[in-house]
Amino acid sequence: MRTVRRLLYRDIVASVGFVALAFLALFFFIDFVDRMDDVGTRGRGALDAVLSAAWLVPGHLYELMPIAVLIGTIYSLSRLAQGSEFTILRTGGLGPGRALGLLAVLGAAFAVVTLLVGDYVTPLAERQELLLRARLAGGVPVEGAGAWLKERRSTPDGEHGVSVNVGGIGAGGVLQHVRIFEFDDDGRLVVQIEARSASVDEHRVWHLADAELTRWPRAAATGTAAVQVEHRAEYDWPSTLAPAVVAAAVQPLQTMSTLELWRYSRHLNQQEQASQRYEIQFWKRAFYPWACLVMVALALPFAYLHARAGNVSLQVFGGIMLGIGFVLLNNLAGHIGLLRDWTPWLTAATPSLLFLLMSLAAFGWLVRYR
Repeated sequence: MRTVRRLLYRDIVASVGFVALAFLALFFFIDFVDRMDDVGTRGRGALDAVLSAAWLVPGHLYELMPIAVLIGTIYSLSRLAQGSEFTILRTGGLGPGRALGLLAVLGAAFAVVTLLVGDYVTPLAERQELLLRARLAGGVPVEGAGAWLKERRSTPDGEHGVSVNVGGIGAGGVLQHVRIFEFDDDGRLVVQIEARSASVDEHRVWHLADAELTRWPRAAATGTAAVQVEHRAEYDWPSTLAPAVVAAAVQPLQTMSTLELWRYSRHLNQQEQASQRYEIQFWKRAFYPWACLVMVALALPFAYLHARAGNVSLQVFGGIMLGIGFVLLNNLAGHIGLLRDWTPWLTAATPSLLFLLMSLAAFGWLVRYR
């Protein structure tokens, strides 16, 4: 059995590695060509385009890993079946259950690799790419109307609500176009702060640069006090927002690890903000690496197809179509779940469960009737 395991694992790992390398080379070339349009502007050179495309490679590897596992495993098993090697293994005692168990172990190993790449390598690389774009362009705006954060704080006048808006990210991760709104317990705006840039230290203090403070005293509502406007070159604003929460709010989803997604979704729930988008992304990130197990199970039936039933290239093409179908269904489920307000964990798990049931049904039918 050790010889059989070594034969299968070596052949499948080599095939998966070749497929992943081919996909990554293609995506790197596409990203590089896309960034060549900016070469020559703002002092950007070809090396900046290469670095920007290179920082995106781990993210592509994470996204493509299940598809590479599927195509590589199908190619390897189809080639073994075409050369009658898999038939000899079956004759030698490699039953369906044992074959499924061997591939499940390999699929779990691929899942662990995908998890490590997605949770540690990809967020770091994506952040470096974001900082590189911010340095070259002088800043990267946050999507939509900017990032919004909320907190509650106790003051001598009662419980106050605070809303913070961040417009973009500058070089070195500095926050740009910061606006802070503080409301009293009656919902009246009492303080508004606008700053050109800001940074948050480990003590949760916001260091604002070029800040304008506008205060509305309670008596201003009756006309007995004037609105107070003050300009400061530097201003320290204490907050309860942790730097990790601020970073999660302003950075794209792909720069966040599974743990950061979970923490930020909990923060949004505590502040009574919409969190389903981040909850769905958290569960998708948690389930996605284990799609490699589904892919090896989906590839195993191809080993039981006879060589005359179709050549290897046709079966690999079928594997590519299945992989594309899985990616489309996975993305579609996330969008529909967000629109329909479906349970986040069920929305993220549905594509993998459907493909797993399909693979086991095909495997059982081939073993029984073929």
